[in-house]
Amino acid sequence: MNPEGLLNTYKQRIERGEIRSDPGQHAIAEVLHSLNDELILADEKTGRLDGLFKSLFGGSQRNPSPRGMYIYGPPGRGKSMLMDLFYETTPIAKRRRVHVHPFMQEVQQKLHKWRQEGGGKQAEDPLPRLAKEISETSSLLCFDEFQVEAVVDAMILQRLFKAMFEFGVTVVATSNTAPDDLYAGGLQRERFLPFIDLLKEQMQVVKLVSETDYRRDRLKSVGVYHSPLGKNAQNALDDAFLRLTDGAEGEVDSVGVHGRTILVPKAARGVAYFPFAELCDKPLGPADYWSIACQYQTVIVSDIPFFTPDDRNIAKRFATLIETLYEQKTKLVCSAAALPDHLYPDGDGAGIFTRVASRLEEMQSEEYLSAPHSPATAKAA
Repeated sequence: MNPEGLLNTYKQRIERGEIRSDPGQHAIAEVLHSLNDELILADEKTGRLDGLFKSLFGGSQRNPSPRGMYIYGPPGRGKSMLMDLFYETTPIAKRRRVHVHPFMQEVQQKLHKWRQEGGGKQAEDPLPRLAKEISETSSLLCFDEFQVEAVVDAMILQRLFKAMFEFGVTVVATSNTAPDDLYAGGLQRERFLPFIDLLKEQMQVVKLVSETDYRRDRLKSVGVYHSPLGKNAQNALDDAFLRLTDGAEGEVDSVGVHGRTILVPKAARGVAYFPFAELCDKPLGPADYWSIACQYQTVIVSDIPFFTPDDRNIAKRFATLIETLYEQKTKLVCSAAALPDHLYPDGDGAGIFTRVASRLEEMQSEEYLSAPHSPATAKAA
């Protein structure tokens, strides 16, 4: 937590040359700063009231929460950066920042577990129980890249969020999509519309208006494909991580997949860093790569080797990784032993590797770098 507050921290980063002054970002920063003041006041009142209520009645109570924020706009304008500043500078202890995909995975796993424990009985709606559990650990929930594409998620969200709001949870979300366009064209969308109304009632909807795609510009400036391997390539990846995360050192993270955990050696602010061996020398599959591609906007992969005829399985995993990143429009920064067309010159899998090479070339294009991260919610098999 930074005691200087969001606005001061934002201005200091401009003064240090870490970010550029942007009127659209500044307007959002002011609203987030005001929301933080409301949260601090509500937290102080809630603490006093909860203590009095519990001492008198031995129970708990639902408390109204400050109205949250839904920040939307084109990719690369700084929505996630502002979310990070808000999250890092707020003194609210009970808070969580999460990507919507792992959050919904957790929700579905918890509901499945409870149904099993209850012998499949569904006499009462378990979502209020889950909302209460969430509120006890997180009075503030921050969602980055909020999106709804799966019908299962769409049917759960309204009831879960309604209950969370009733239990005093404040939600702040960023998205490339305006609320009215969420789940557009989805199955049974008419049943989803009340959730959109709920979001607009409980959250202030603001658009980040900026002409500059900072993410694309940074990716172009750091370069996304570095070859051959060596000190220069390694330095380029280290520099890319620092620049894409605004100087964050990064820390070990994890991705949950069907009850398993994939360790991420280093991650920060939507960027994950993996040595090639961690992704392709291990028995990972489509579902693992899908979860990584959904959770991170950018994946940095170091030390992609030449592939020999004996590396067919490793090359196949690499092909699956690249195709999955491509489908989700996850950005790739990497170091490799050679240019894409020369990575797999011989072997019985070299013929189909031409598609991988083509993807690697396309993922360096300005069109791809400008495309919004679009993680699909249908899980890979």
